[in-house]
Amino acid sequence: MHSALARDRHGRAEGPVQTRRLLRITKWDVGVALGIAGIVNIGMLLLAAVNLRHVANTDTIEGAHAAIGASLGPVVALIFAIGLLASGLASTSVGSYAGATIMAGLLRRRILLFLRRSLTLVPTLLILGLGADPTAALVISQVALSFGIPFALIPLLRLTNNRAVMGDSVNPRAITVTLAATVVLVLSLNVALIVLTVLPAFGAA
Repeated sequence: MHSALARDRHGRAEGPVQTRRLLRITKWDVGVALGIAGIVNIGMLLLAAVNLRHVANTDTIEGAHAAIGASLGPVVALIFAIGLLASGLASTSVGSYAGATIMAGLLRRRILLFLRRSLTLVPTLLILGLGADPTAALVISQVALSFGIPFALIPLLRLTNNRAVMGDSVNPRAITVTLAATVVLVLSLNVALIVLTVLPAFGAA
């Protein structure tokens, strides 16, 4: 999805030279964006790990916010809340844009922006409005999203290693091995997430 947006921002390739240039710019663009996102997420994790260690009732969003406020003050707690809100809005936007990119590229169909945003936001607001626990809803949503990861990673691995599709831009062997190992690792972690989430639910039932 990000590469599609970067392509529109940096122009379109009209030949082999422009294609290589566009791919190089896109790699830097995506790398910087993911690096910034990673720094923000790691910062939030380190903040919680350092300041909320051995603190009770931090297994919920409300509890973590209250604990940060008590430990670091209301300003940091407010920044934490804004960061979570921004993260949620960004995730919603990414999901919406990614779906639109896939539908436009593979299915040749487009959905109006307002309709896309409504389809992603309304169910969430409805669930929270009915009184669902925000933390439980967040965990369940992430588990549900993990089901879709194989349908993105495996085709990505196959397509980027297909010379008939990629031409001279096909992945070199080192990238292929690294990507394959990454796919296996990510899928294994997602299977573990699903198992660890679903089994306690069955045990409680």
